[in-house]
Amino acid sequence: MIDDTYKTIEKPDNEVLYKDKNSKFFGYTFPVSSEEQVKDILEQLKKEHHAARHWCYAWQIGIEETSYRANDDGEPSNSAGQPIYGQIQSFEVTNILIVVVRYFGGVKLGVGGLISAYKTAAQMALENSDIKTKTIQHHFKLIFDYKNMNKVMRIIKSKQIAILKQDLELDCRITISVRKKKSKEIFETFDTLYEVDIKKL
Repeated sequence: MIDDTYKTIEKPDNEVLYKDKNSKFFGYTFPVSSEEQVKDILEQLKKEHHAARHWCYAWQIGIEETSYRANDDGEPSNSAGQPIYGQIQSFEVTNILIVVVRYFGGVKLGVGGLISAYKTAAQMALENSDIKTKTIQHHFKLIFDYKNMNKVMRIIKSKQIAILKQDLELDCRITISVRKKKSKEIFETFDTLYEVDIKKL
């Protein structure tokens, strides 16, 4: 069985607040698809929470191949970013950024206390988020002459394939989206058609 689903969020959710010994930890989740977005969101949060001491975060981007980063932002090594990233792994979400903003309350929590606080704030932020399960889609481009249009469209209709784009000029170019577990079958169906080229995008 091919697992072709993943979990993510579609919109940022309201902040959550966790308190420990007068320190306040504000947790946030954001949908992201690039490091540029991460930078923009962090800049915005630093403006909103300009009096805070630490803006610790972790993100994971990608579906079939993922990249991630965890940042302690001045807290002791691995006491903030890793516990936050651990919750991303625990909830099995991707294309997500979690930021925990800390206001120091005058009492040191120690490394163990920090790990627990950042983990809890991240967990609360994820529990507060609307996590969706989505299917992994593969995209293909079909290239063929007009005379083969009916043949191609018949398959697209019978197999309920989503069309993303159509360029009908000198020849026909149709970009289709196929669920991952059906992609091999669909590719082979078009690949065996005479005078129809299929390319994976």
